[in-house]
Amino acid sequence: MTPLRLRPHAIPGGLRASALAVAMALALPAAPLHAQDADPVVARVNGTDVRTSDLSMVEEDLGSNLPAMSPEAKRDYLVTFYADMVMIAKAAEGKKLGDTPEFQRRLAYQRTKLLMEQHLQAEAKSSVTDQAMRQLYDDATKQMKSEQEVRARHILVETEDEAKAVLAELKKGADFADLAKTKSKDPSAKQEGGDLGYFTKQQMVPEFSEVAFRLDKGQLSDPVKSQFGWHVIRVEDKRDRQPPGFDQVKEQLESYLTRKAQGDMIAKLRAEAKIERLDKKPEAPAPEGQKKD
Repeated sequence: MTPLRLRPHAIPGGLRASALAVAMALALPAAPLHAQDADPVVARVNGTDVRTSDLSMVEEDLGSNLPAMSPEAKRDYLVTFYADMVMIAKAAEGKKLGDTPEFQRRLAYQRTKLLMEQHLQAEAKSSVTDQAMRQLYDDATKQMKSEQEVRARHILVETEDEAKAVLAELKKGADFADLAKTKSKDPSAKQEGGDLGYFTKQQMVPEFSEVAFRLDKGQLSDPVKSQFGWHVIRVEDKRDRQPPGFDQVKEQLESYLTRKAQGDMIAKLRAEAKIERLDKKPEAPAPEGQKKD
């Protein structure tokens, strides 16, 4: 990436079930026979079946904490991890730890959290369809303002005299790309021959943009000074700005629709809910005729 281009703002969470929520699965009733056939038993721990779905939940729960390893080693690791969970959970049951008020509170919390996550995921799944993403893409591209883009090459040097010498060589017929590879201090020049691709006026530093957008196609600039040094610019092409392709922004569209669907659902539930704060004193009514801050 050339140092000329202004950096875009960073654009920034998956939902994961907790280990405790995974352990809760031990208490669930057995699945129907046809579901068991699709979810084979891979191990037994003191008589407790460990199924493929159990390993999937453990893998999801561990996330980035799961060490990198071969598929076979990972499967062994997950079986061992889950087997340890089963054994420890059974030992805890033997000590009646599951009957304590603290455990019951934590169990209720984890159940609430897991239900929330499942509902959020289901809401996103039902809302994020290919049709919805394409509709959002079409609406967004229609609203894009017409804006000119320039494609240009440049050679960046330290001094004005060096820039004048480069310009003289170009006027004598030197190949721009070859000269950029040997003369330019822009790190990308060796691979790109000074080609910056298409850019809008706001994507480059002002001194550079003012000259580049003023030049005609094929025209060379006089030496241009910026904070990076001295440039010689040649405009390769001009066009109206093209919207990014659907596949280029598909992840952003999916993320937007997910956040919107989940946010709308939460807003609706909040509007319908009665939430009472018992840890705060009710605010005193404002004196008659006085506006409340």
